[in-house]
Amino acid sequence: MATFLYRLGRLAFRRRWYVALVWAAVLAAVGLGSLKAPGAVDEEFSMPGIESQQAFDLMEQRFPGATADSATARVVFIAPGGEKVTAAGNKTSIEKAVAGLGDGTQVASAVDPFTAKTISEDGTTAFATVTYKVGANDLTDASRGHLERAIDQARDSGLTVEAGGTALAAEGGPGGTAEVIGVAIAAVVLLITFGSLAAAGLPLLTAVIGVGVSMATILTLAGALGLSTTTGTLAMMLGLAVGIDYALFVVSRYREERARGRTPQEATGLAVGTAGSAVVFAGLTVVIALAGLAVVGIPMLTKMGLAAAGAVVVAVLIALTVVPALLGFWPNAVLSRRARRSGRIEESTETNAGTRWARFVLRRPIPVLLLGVVGLGALALPAADLQLGMPGDEAKPTSTTERRAYDALAEGFGPGFNGPLTIVVDAKGAPDPRAAAGTIAKEIGGTEGVVSVSPARFNDAGDTAVFSAVPATAPTDEKTKNLVTTIRDERPGIESGTGASYEVTGTTAMNIDIAEKVQAALVPYLIVVVGLAIVLLLVVFRSLLVPLKAALGFLLSVLASLGAVVVVFQQGHGAELLGVEQTGPIMSLMPIFLVGIVFGLAMDYEVFLVSRMREAYVHGESPAQAVTSGFRHSARVVVAAALIMIAVFAGFIGESDSMIKMIGFGLASAVLFDAFVVRMAIVPAVLALLGDKAWWLPKWLDRTLPRVDVEGEALSRPEREPLPDTAPDLEPAGT
Repeated sequence: MATFLYRLGRLAFRRRWYVALVWAAVLAAVGLGSLKAPGAVDEEFSMPGIESQQAFDLMEQRFPGATADSATARVVFIAPGGEKVTAAGNKTSIEKAVAGLGDGTQVASAVDPFTAKTISEDGTTAFATVTYKVGANDLTDASRGHLERAIDQARDSGLTVEAGGTALAAEGGPGGTAEVIGVAIAAVVLLITFGSLAAAGLPLLTAVIGVGVSMATILTLAGALGLSTTTGTLAMMLGLAVGIDYALFVVSRYREERARGRTPQEATGLAVGTAGSAVVFAGLTVVIALAGLAVVGIPMLTKMGLAAAGAVVVAVLIALTVVPALLGFWPNAVLSRRARRSGRIEESTETNAGTRWARFVLRRPIPVLLLGVVGLGALALPAADLQLGMPGDEAKPTSTTERRAYDALAEGFGPGFNGPLTIVVDAKGAPDPRAAAGTIAKEIGGTEGVVSVSPARFNDAGDTAVFSAVPATAPTDEKTKNLVTTIRDERPGIESGTGASYEVTGTTAMNIDIAEKVQAALVPYLIVVVGLAIVLLLVVFRSLLVPLKAALGFLLSVLASLGAVVVVFQQGHGAELLGVEQTGPIMSLMPIFLVGIVFGLAMDYEVFLVSRMREAYVHGESPAQAVTSGFRHSARVVVAAALIMIAVFAGFIGESDSMIKMIGFGLASAVLFDAFVVRMAIVPAVLALLGDKAWWLPKWLDRTLPRVDVEGEALSRPEREPLPDTAPDLEPAGT
């Protein structure tokens, strides 16, 4: 591996113009393809294998022309202080507003509160439901604008008018501000780390090139592969993150080799042969983590994972070819300012901060290990209380109309009114479908925890009915989850007496089902991803204990970050500092995202840091000396890479959406724990205690595993003659 990559790096250095032209052609080709390809579709979220999804599918089948997940807007009218909505003037204003709401071209129906009898008992609050012919993703800007104008006109009459529902849901995630902030901070960190604008700019440039190729490819294939507009989100974030990291490590190793007196071409070959080998295997661990998202069984998540894995592969190829090519164009620009001015490059023999820290840990391995493990363990304890769900409008800031509408409905009609359950009755085999549906509605209406049920609505064939059941508790309340379970548990008895079957769905039931399925998939996902990564690290480090230590450290950091998320977003401690106005369950997909993304990044740090220790050990240093050498060469770069990732993820905490805040906080804290506690403290402490045993491998396993020479042992053999180097070196100062 190291020899092949060494030759590849030298080839890219010598044939830099060809490399540049090839990648420019690739970027142009996929760019043109993305412009001509059909646009990406707005894929509706689906979760095969859960009851609520099956009920949605049945509704679409039995109610042709109607969309089970059509966009809706619930417009809430609140009378001025002391008045009622039934007063003549208020009633007229509401009826006029509803008539205006129903004029939209995509509107299927708009029912006023007086016809639907959706008025609170005290008469101060009423709401109208606007149903659209299409899903929320297919609503045009004109339809949303029409809805907003009708609401504004109703407000002019003196009523307080708020609106919730999927029709007004904000599309996408952050608008790019977080990415810009993250890149800006990354530039500052790189500049401080390298002391050179070129060295700081090169990783940013190559990362942007890689992201450009990846995103253009995703857009080109979107129509053919059925990729949605959200597929590229994870690819862009991770492509930028690992693209910077991988180029950072190659450039850093190049500067080291130049400081040892290597010529530019030889230094480039050695950098790609050693650091590039670590890049390849670090990239493979990320690909494994992302491709493993298929285990969860969510089509959208699978596509996002595979697209992001493709972006990581592109980032690896860029680091192995474009980076050495750019070093060929400007071999001296990435060196420090002092080296360029003096004309001399000298390898620093001074003890740096990484060396001092490693020696500190080597002297006190047990206290450092205990402090790290106990500290992360304490942070991980709240994760045992993890409650998964999908926060809705109740988690949005009070400055949004959706949150105000949610609060008004909860106050006027009860907390469960914001999350009604939809019951789909399949009466195809029943002797009397209408009687069967009526019996089922009566039985469910009598269940403890159900406030009311709506009249059943039948399809044209008369064999399927749909009605709503309003719980007494809020959508995210644990009692609502228990209620859904109770209604489903009652099904066998009710079905045997009516000859009809039913299923429970709706947004609330869907969120509950998703949370349960994701929670059930988390352990298999961990087993697959961690198991494959351990095998890969066995090959990389040729050690039995180092991969196990890496996996256990990762699990500890992930659990600690999940515990921190629970403390802030579920229990509310410190929530105000982050601008979190409402606590509640943790987003269902959060643990999966956290495990997948952080696992890849954590293994990056593990491979880059420990591979330098392995390299030093293989070249004859003692275990303690190898740890110190690894920290002397890699600690600063690993710290810089971690700070860049923390900055990128922390930028999302400033967004107003609570789910984006949660993702940003969780990822930033996970990288913080893994890089600075696990990799920089626990890892050297464990290696110090293990000594030579850390690199032990059974002989039978040593013979079985393929040899890939990640540490570049073959490159240090005396018999290897470096090829002629024609690239210019630094000239002496003053010439």
